[in-house]
Amino acid sequence: MAKKEQAADDAAKPAGKGKLKLIIIIVVALLLTIGASVGATWFIMNKKVHDAEAAKAEPTTPVRLPAIYEKLTPSFVVNFNVNGRQRYMQVGVALMGRDQAKMDELKAHLPQVRNQLVMLLSAQSYDALLTPVGKELLRQQATSKIQELAQKQVGQPTVEQVLFTNFVLQ
Repeated sequence: MAKKEQAADDAAKPAGKGKLKLIIIIVVALLLTIGASVGATWFIMNKKVHDAEAAKAEPTTPVRLPAIYEKLTPSFVVNFNVNGRQRYMQVGVALMGRDQAKMDELKAHLPQVRNQLVMLLSAQSYDALLTPVGKELLRQQATSKIQELAQKQVGQPTVEQVLFTNFVLQ
């Protein structure tokens, strides 16, 4: 009888090891499935968040339009009286902007633009204009004056820079 019980125990041990292996395989497969599911969900959700952030970031980066130059002709000629001598300044001016429609609107006000520039140029000191610093200061003042005029007439500054294409002092 003892042999029969021992034989039954020997038969139960291999069956128990088989069930244990099956349970371990099922648990490992279940953990792999859960891990893959969590990883896929995280990847998809992170991709959607990243795409949404990229979509928000795209409109905030302004597209820089190409520069448009409007040359003011004829050149400006201003006379100065320096120590009893007549001196002259001839300045060629170009306006730089980036919005063609706004530049076209500003063209309707070119007499006012030219007037502002003539008044500014004639108010300068001849000696100050002999230095590069004086010329740059004049260019910045001209840009400021034209931007103020454009803001009033067109609704936005329109002109990014006033450029001197010719500058002669005699």
